[in-house]
Amino acid sequence: MTDSSNRPYGAPFDVKPHAYDPAANPELFEGVLARRLIAFLIDVVILAGPILLLAVFIFVAGIVTLGFGFLLYGLMAPLSAIWAVAYYGFCFGGPHSATVGMRMMDLEMRTWYGAPAYFVLGAVHAIVYWITVSTLTPLILFVAFFNHRKRLLHDMLVGTIVINNEVRAAALRRNI
Repeated sequence: MTDSSNRPYGAPFDVKPHAYDPAANPELFEGVLARRLIAFLIDVVILAGPILLLAVFIFVAGIVTLGFGFLLYGLMAPLSAIWAVAYYGFCFGGPHSATVGMRMMDLEMRTWYGAPAYFVLGAVHAIVYWITVSTLTPLILFVAFFNHRKRLLHDMLVGTIVINNEVRAAALRRNI
């Protein structure tokens, strides 16, 4: 039997507190939702580019092979999913903990206790996002309006938070 007297809630493991408090650091959360929407649109364009090039290649291959190349369209869905999961995984697992769109919007993803994101977390975040958006579409967005950290439903499910990066937060601090 383990001694849990010095641990919160009597849990047999350490429960870490939230690292980012919107009351103490409002600059980390200012404008995040709007900037996150723009970042998402940028990322969709980045994700769609290679997929559209592949579709054009398959079309040309289909014409050249007298129709046999069109069978490659069956690979489009799995390749698109692999590309999206890899993109989010490598971007969130990178040094900026942000996708290209998020970097352009001065945003970054962190775990709820403040650690940088990593590959598996980024990949799981993308998968959970696509599952929740396909089943609960408006609800994942409405959740952000009812919590102070502006977290979406899939952020809560995987334990992440999107905040302004340090450069933007410092600029907002100077303006307050």
